[in-house]
Amino acid sequence: MANRFDRITIEDRAGFHVLDLGCVDIWDGADLSLLRESLQLLIMTEGHSAVGVDLSHVKYIPSGFFGMLYDWRERGVDIRLYDPQPNVAAMIWFRQFAEPVGGGVYDLVGENRIELPPEGQPGYREPDEDELFAATTALAR
Repeated sequence: MANRFDRITIEDRAGFHVLDLGCVDIWDGADLSLLRESLQLLIMTEGHSAVGVDLSHVKYIPSGFFGMLYDWRERGVDIRLYDPQPNVAAMIWFRQFAEPVGGGVYDLVGENRIELPPEGQPGYREPDEDELFAATTALAR
């Protein structure tokens, strides 16, 4: 019987242990669970402090993936992302926290690389006319 970890390959790329799910183009909860468990094994059990994820086939990633990686980054693990598809590289989270190092490789950084305009902030909504009127009236006083 096949082990679910048989779906994932791990290879060394310049000192980074890189996880690859293969030709999966849309990751779902099961994929994220497999990645989470694999990272846990590499980092906590095997003691690796530099890991990566191959994104060459992925066209959509749930935002929870980035949060998971960022949690590891905050714990001091070096995270590298390899060959993201244009859809992934265009995601706000990716643009904020992934620094290009060349050749389709990105390092996850600990601080925002770009400042988002208000409309890019979580929870942003356009104010309605009454709110705008109240704000300008308050400023005029």
